[in-house]
Amino acid sequence: MEKLKSKIFIVDDDSFLLDMYALKFSQNNFEVHTATDGAQALEKLKGGLNPDIMLLDIIMPNMDGFEMLEKMRAENLSPNSTKIILSNKSEQQDIDRGNSLGVAGYIVKANSTPAEVIEQVTGIMAKSKK
Repeated sequence: MEKLKSKIFIVDDDSFLLDMYALKFSQNNFEVHTATDGAQALEKLKGGLNPDIMLLDIIMPNMDGFEMLEKMRAENLSPNSTKIILSNKSEQQDIDRGNSLGVAGYIVKANSTPAEVIEQVTGIMAKSKK
């Protein structure tokens, strides 16, 4: 039986990075969904998208990643999704804030190649399924 693809929802306002990660994850047996900001992402979640994993940028127009996580929690959207922050913000206070909002991992874009991001996401998913 074919292994079911994990559904990943990538939220990033950088269209170059968004397209690149979407391509890389789809090449690694993921079903990819994308949004360019927090508001668009919330609309997709309210519309029924229920990803296995979410990869969120922090710095985005309209609604940043932290605000999006807070709204998701308040509205109980996608409570079973594994949430991972993918950002260039790497200060400890940002990492702590992400942890307080229930993220399972925090990946710093500048420190990771796309292949390493996929590796880290896969590792975080494996841990969160235990």
